[in-house]
Amino acid sequence: MTSNSSASLYRTATQATQLGLAVNFALGVVKLVGGLVGNSFALLSDAVNSLGDSLTSIVVLIALRVAQRPPDDEHPYGHTRAEAIAATNVAVVIILSAMMVGWEAVRRLGSAHASPPVWTLWIAGANVLIKEILYQYKVRIGRRIGSAAVIANAWDHRSDALCSSAVLVGLAVVRSGGPGAIWADQAAALVVVSAITWTGIQLFRNSASELMDPQADAQMVADVRRVAERVPGVCAVEKLWVRKTGLEYLTDIHIEVNEHLSVAEGHRIGHCVKDRLLDSFPALRDVLVHLEPHPPVFPAEASSEKASGAASAPR
Repeated sequence: MTSNSSASLYRTATQATQLGLAVNFALGVVKLVGGLVGNSFALLSDAVNSLGDSLTSIVVLIALRVAQRPPDDEHPYGHTRAEAIAATNVAVVIILSAMMVGWEAVRRLGSAHASPPVWTLWIAGANVLIKEILYQYKVRIGRRIGSAAVIANAWDHRSDALCSSAVLVGLAVVRSGGPGAIWADQAAALVVVSAITWTGIQLFRNSASELMDPQADAQMVADVRRVAERVPGVCAVEKLWVRKTGLEYLTDIHIEVNEHLSVAEGHRIGHCVKDRLLDSFPALRDVLVHLEPHPPVFPAEASSEKASGAASAPR
């Protein structure tokens, strides 16, 4: 079961995702209707982008719920990877949808149709403003709770704002250039498709990388090491692995303690390290502590001492 601190992280991430879902769906519907009625394929492409983001948000919400399930016999480390698994599947859907929209945009290049009305410019302009506000909100939340998923989602909003800027420029060119500039609408659609495809590829790479136990960022690793070294009885930190798993982290740490301590005392120090780290870092799901003697005994030295002891033993 997630701790109160972890539950707070998931609650904050869920609230930010729910807000993004509501806004993306509303914008997607408005742009879809505006693109169909206003005869703008660029606006239709942008609508597909927003509705695709809504699908992403739904999957992330489900994954966040699954990730909070307690460990069981089949999943002793919990279900926190559900978010990354869902993200890889969503990334594939985003890329495929972008390819379909791109193919239609290429097929329509050069075809004549009526210029989009002026109100389509207002839709595109409002979308730029709303998406930028969402980016600012989510990037602050993501940095505060240390959530790469929320930060990535924030940058997705920034990408959408740039896409809508391309749509806005394309529509403006068509409005000012007349029927001869109708190509700008399809060109803007291709810009949007390129941005969607790039976002999908980056999302797939990041989520797939998370499934391969990446080390946490250098700053967090340094902070964990510093806190562990301050625990009384810890002489040094020999090894430290901080693995990202969803919104949380799993830590394996090897600490050096005085070689003359009893097993019970070394065990007590190890528990102090674990408790201190879990209290200091809400995103840590679990900490595995391994004890090493200090000063460290390396294999070559141990073999030498063993051989020396055997040679000096009475016969």
